[in-house]
Amino acid sequence: MPQKKFEKICFISNGSDQSKAALQELVVLYGNCEFDEADIIVALGGDGLMLETLHRVMDRGIPVYGMNFGSIGFLMNEYRVEDLRDRLHAAEQSDIHPLRMRVVDKDGATHEALALNEVSLLRASYQAAKLQILIDGKTRLDELVCDGILVATPAGSTAYNLSAHGPILPIDSPLLALTPISPFRPRRWRGAILPNRAEVTLIPHEVDKRPVNAVADSKPFKKITKVSIKEDRTHKVTLLFDPGHSLDERVLNEQFGY
Repeated sequence: MPQKKFEKICFISNGSDQSKAALQELVVLYGNCEFDEADIIVALGGDGLMLETLHRVMDRGIPVYGMNFGSIGFLMNEYRVEDLRDRLHAAEQSDIHPLRMRVVDKDGATHEALALNEVSLLRASYQAAKLQILIDGKTRLDELVCDGILVATPAGSTAYNLSAHGPILPIDSPLLALTPISPFRPRRWRGAILPNRAEVTLIPHEVDKRPVNAVADSKPFKKITKVSIKEDRTHKVTLLFDPGHSLDERVLNEQFGY
């Protein structure tokens, strides 16, 4: 692999007092450039800022290196001002492919969106959702009564998926997690691990009585009647991590933490 060159760094922050102070300190030491002119983006914040930034650089070949000023910072590195250029050149690379969500809403309109963490379906009223689940066109569950369901990438498996008791997936695994949210019936069904080539189709039942919304990362669609979800390998983003603190290592640590 050719030597990476990160001459033009763009620093961005999540707007907190700490991250803004850090940005000013880093700019004095390393300079700054406009987002569209950067060789690399250094994001100062939490996983929310990282996710937003990754969507901005999708398919542009600009890697993103994060330093944590958030609450969790699963996708971020430790904040240090010293030897930043050396850290960037020594960093390990993780490529992530998004999920493509295709939605049909109640008016018959079709929408598409990309998700790097997960696609989720959520009930939009006090009534539980009733969902039919198809994998590659074959019905696997006629009716799931639940608050919702989500499909997570390996990178997103430690986010909403984990809080819904879904499995943690190694970052380089060719897998997706299909995880119910507060399932009521069948009560013992806890989801499935799918190959990343699988297409998941979710069809809500009784949509007038039990409206369901769909969300691709943070992009919502209301009153949907059908959702199809599949990994899209024509798109990718690149994250950088300090050696020994790669996304693989973080996934392993998460599985043995409690």
